Amino acid sequence: MAKILEATNRLFKNVFVCKSCHAKIKASSDKILKGKVKCRKCKKNAFRPLRKK
Repeated sequence: MAKILEATNRLFKNVFVCKSCHAKIKASSDKILKGKVKCRKCKKNAFRPLRKK
């Protein structure tokens, strides 16, 4: 099955997961690295990128 570039960008680009409550947040990587984004559920700012399967 072929991978469509637009679909993978929409699903995985700029999507991060909170390390404590596993909520998905869509934000730019610059804001994540600078610590400007907080989780909506637990108010922490520890994120990891979404895993591609």
